[in-house]
Amino acid sequence: MKPVKQAKKYAKTLISVVGIDDMPKALAELGMVADLMHKSREFNSLLVNPGFTEEERKKGFEQVAAKGGLSEKVVRFVMHLSGLKVIAALPDILKIATMLYLEKKRRAKAVVMTPVEVSKSYEERLKASLKKLIEKDVDIEYVLDPSLLGGVLVKVGSTMYDSSVKGQLRLLKDELIKG
Repeated sequence: MKPVKQAKKYAKTLISVVGIDDMPKALAELGMVADLMHKSREFNSLLVNPGFTEEERKKGFEQVAAKGGLSEKVVRFVMHLSGLKVIAALPDILKIATMLYLEKKRRAKAVVMTPVEVSKSYEERLKASLKKLIEKDVDIEYVLDPSLLGGVLVKVGSTMYDSSVKGQLRLLKDELIKG
């Protein structure tokens, strides 16, 4: 089975176990677990390394879960993935689960790259424009990127909307080269 198909299967399992209404909390909790796996070699080893018994893994993860305030369903889900030795695919599962959740809620996630902080009025105008463009409610994540010089770069799913100065200069350069 391909890793992507496997990740999609587990993402669907997560949604059915947690329920659509509790998905935002579960996604945040799983994001914390994935972050911790990325940052802590020891924690990653605890969940991935087959040298640990299931009991040792469970005891160690439950201690981390108690400190992190993780829900019981998320704990069971992570332990299930760990037991099946697919926990390393958690970032992919998380990405696909987020996408599936947003599809079910008729929402989209946009990543907006700007060179400076965005004002509330601009944020609202941008959100309204994106909603009109893609015909879904939009959750926006802002990323500061000083290399843009000005304007914004918006990514919704696999589509990029580039109105940055850097992008416009690139288009102008391409036009000048074509002659």
